[in-house]
Amino acid sequence: MSTTPEPVPSRLDPEPVPRRDFLGIASLCSTAAALLFAGIGMLRLPKAAVLSSPSKRFRVTLPESLAEGEAYIPPGRSIALFRDEEGVFAISLVCTHLGCIVSSIPDGFECACHGSRFDPDGGVMKGPAPTALPWHRVTKSEDEFIVDEEEIVPMGTRVSL
Repeated sequence: MSTTPEPVPSRLDPEPVPRRDFLGIASLCSTAAALLFAGIGMLRLPKAAVLSSPSKRFRVTLPESLAEGEAYIPPGRSIALFRDEEGVFAISLVCTHLGCIVSSIPDGFECACHGSRFDPDGGVMKGPAPTALPWHRVTKSEDEFIVDEEEIVPMGTRVSL
């Protein structure tokens, strides 16, 4: 049996950390991290994470070249404006079946999603759409028109030119 001498610890070697001290330090670090992330989350609260949407009431100027019965769709809107001898009116382009956007065709509107067809006044010609396309309030203001997408008016309601 030979005995080997134990290594002599150096002054520069770190002292061993007891297990209880290590667990205490680890719990303090995890608490600090949780508080840090909670603070970052609270700083983000004042700023809304919702995208702003355009106003439901908007002004539009109809082009002079707009033919009678031809649809004018303002950019970024789901409304079609029409001019005829009785006045100006607005019809929603949102299908009443599942909310797809319908397209204007020569004899009315057509939903590409599920095949619904509507007449030029928005009445249902072929399902599965359960009801007609809603008409929206249009008012005249000098040389432009104000369309209110939130207010539905009876079919046939026009503002006179």
